[in-house]
Amino acid sequence: MNSSKNRVQLIDGLRGFSLIGIVLANMLAFQYGMFGQSEPQLLGIDGADRTLHSLLLITVVGSFMPIFAFIFGFGMIKLAESLESRDLRPKYHLARRFLLLLVIGILHITYLWEGDILTIYGVLGFFLLLFLNRNPKTLFILALMLLTGVGLLDILKFNPMNPIADVSTHMESYIIQSQNVFGNGSYTEIRDFSNSVSPFGGESDKGILLLALVLAPLMTLPMFLLGMRAARIGTFNDPLAMRSMYIRRALFLLPIGLLLKVYSVLRPKFNAEDWLCIEFGSMLGGILLALGYIYLFALLYSVNSRASIFVKFEAVGRLSLTNYLMQSVICTTIYYGYGLGLFGRAGVFAGVIIALSVYGIQLLFSHLYLKKFSSGPVEYVLRIGTYMSLRGKPRKKE
Repeated sequence: MNSSKNRVQLIDGLRGFSLIGIVLANMLAFQYGMFGQSEPQLLGIDGADRTLHSLLLITVVGSFMPIFAFIFGFGMIKLAESLESRDLRPKYHLARRFLLLLVIGILHITYLWEGDILTIYGVLGFFLLLFLNRNPKTLFILALMLLTGVGLLDILKFNPMNPIADVSTHMESYIIQSQNVFGNGSYTEIRDFSNSVSPFGGESDKGILLLALVLAPLMTLPMFLLGMRAARIGTFNDPLAMRSMYIRRALFLLPIGLLLKVYSVLRPKFNAEDWLCIEFGSMLGGILLALGYIYLFALLYSVNSRASIFVKFEAVGRLSLTNYLMQSVICTTIYYGYGLGLFGRAGVFAGVIIALSVYGIQLLFSHLYLKKFSSGPVEYVLRIGTYMSLRGKPRKKE
């Protein structure tokens, strides 16, 4: 077995697999808005749709985006090692890559969709350069300390991933207003609303938002660091040899992550708002569940890496940036007023069908696309910016 080759294929497959969870989680934001998605009672979501909404919160929301962060950290180390082998300066090239990623993210959030994550990744990338040459033990200790901090924030009932846990009157008005604008407005009206209308009314609310914007990216930082550590110690170099480790970690992490997520989602249904640590489980559970998904995927991949579904996952993963942006293009066209106008009208069940259909198209198209081209269009632009070469390839020596 060529461990290096298989390692890259496994990570590509994992990246492609994570996109199905990302489009399912983002479906709630595409259909109900970034702030409306967490307030189903304001939007008339009930019955079977309410049950499915809770199921998505437990199994998908907050547990697939961290996988992307893990892979980002992993890929950062592998790219740095590749650059070093060519006598090139890793930090110099990575900084250009993160800057371009930041630009793409700003364009995405300004002209297409308010739920962009690329800007966060671009900013955090520069911060992660501080840890590029740290040894695996240091990365693990830092990640463990940050995970402890995540748990403490849960216990203290402050969740920076959800700064509107207590919905104000102004926020309710914003959410209701957004239903009309996003569902019926033109492209210009929707963009103006997204970029100029604030969901926060008072100065205290703005302070909470600012604090959330600072802390929320740090909540995913453990996954970046753990991904960097995994690349350093070769966690995915030889899937067959590491199978027993994958089993142990999956069996440990999946139940704990699910239990924490179940507790955080179902506690309001039992009128437990006054219980101690009622917020506990939302953030930490999402991260632990994400790690469980990672090791479960690696385990299944080690059984039959050349199965058709894994080959297709790899294709989606190799075009991950292009596919992520295309999900925004397709879904905003489906839900927003300048397209089919299904914003807030399709329902959660129909939204899941739409999300799976979008991913199914990408699963098929990515595989066919890579039979003729070696990389996606957005990935190619990123490579040009990274290497400052129109060929999108690194120079032999600097």
